[in-house]
Amino acid sequence: MITFEEALRTVLKSVYETGTETIPFPYSLGRILDEDIASDIDMPPFNRSAVDGYACHSVDLNEELHVVEVIAAGKEPFKKVGEKQCSKIMTGAIVPDDCDVVFMVEESKILQNGNILFTGNEPKVNISYKGEDVKKGDIVLKKAKFIQPQDIAIMASVGHTEVMVKKKPVIGIISTGDELIEPFEIPGISKIRNSNAYQISAQVMRAGGEAVDYGIAADNEALTFEMIKKAIDNCDMVILTGGVSMGDFDFVPSVLERAGVKILFNKVNVQPGKPTTFGIHSKALVFGLPGNPVSSFIQFELLVRPLINKMMGYDWMPIQLRLPMAVDYNRKQEVRLGFIPVTFNKNMEVLPVEFHGSAHLAALSDSDGLIAIQPGTKSLEKGEIVNVRQI
Repeated sequence: MITFEEALRTVLKSVYETGTETIPFPYSLGRILDEDIASDIDMPPFNRSAVDGYACHSVDLNEELHVVEVIAAGKEPFKKVGEKQCSKIMTGAIVPDDCDVVFMVEESKILQNGNILFTGNEPKVNISYKGEDVKKGDIVLKKAKFIQPQDIAIMASVGHTEVMVKKKPVIGIISTGDELIEPFEIPGISKIRNSNAYQISAQVMRAGGEAVDYGIAADNEALTFEMIKKAIDNCDMVILTGGVSMGDFDFVPSVLERAGVKILFNKVNVQPGKPTTFGIHSKALVFGLPGNPVSSFIQFELLVRPLINKMMGYDWMPIQLRLPMAVDYNRKQEVRLGFIPVTFNKNMEVLPVEFHGSAHLAALSDSDGLIAIQPGTKSLEKGEIVNVRQI
């Protein structure tokens, strides 16, 4: 049995990258950028009015100003603004040459003769200058960035309509066990619905991968072997749930070895999720996760998700908050690194959720995050600061 830290190092050292592809930029949300993107224009591309108002020379602010034209957004100014003159201008429109201030409509008065008088005190300039945000040739998005909605807006603004991204790793999912049935079936005696496959598929998609469900492998070594071989041949990674403990029918590790997988570890000093298995094959990386859904969820987040992201060239870091415990907490045993589902109260203090063990799936749904309790530590005191890993 190895420590969690050793397990994570082993997993991340085994990574290989997935290659690249070019896709239309609107479809790149959640992908990992594999190129630097530079701007093809200055932004703003011209001196732009930041408000609806009047553009003039600042030396004329105390004078009556004659309006020479109205400049709408998207239109060019045609008339020169001279002494004691101004142009009425809309937000986003081009500021006429030599005008060095735009005062707001709210700071103006229309006189009986039609002229404009500035009624404010010290006006803001209210001009966004050409290139003040980005200059032509500047890098606006860097390689290895996780693409978010605001990044797609940037691509649109610089005309980068085809974007190079990392390919999604294809993740094959196999659920093992005679007790499993599909969600649309009614469980009979000793049967349970297969939640792991759907949970892990969703986790894979959230991590940026492409999930392929190979179905349920009954407790039959020959059938399990064939399913594993097929998944390894067609996927970048294979995740099995169940069959990795010490029971009579938990033969997944031996089948993996027969399929050509080199097992790097099969026990981790962590709770829940001790019987987590990881191995490498010339064609794919392979995980054997515990069958209990809480264990498989947590071990996916701790070990699998960072690996999927690293395969796409992205060093994902979970969001962690440092917050005080709302209550005292004690656990039964202190030998392993423990991960406890928690939520927050209205004072942003940490409350462990009611948790009956690694089959208590509803506990995860009620949770905002996980806290880690180090080996040798049995209790946490109210007010003690803990790191909450959001899930």
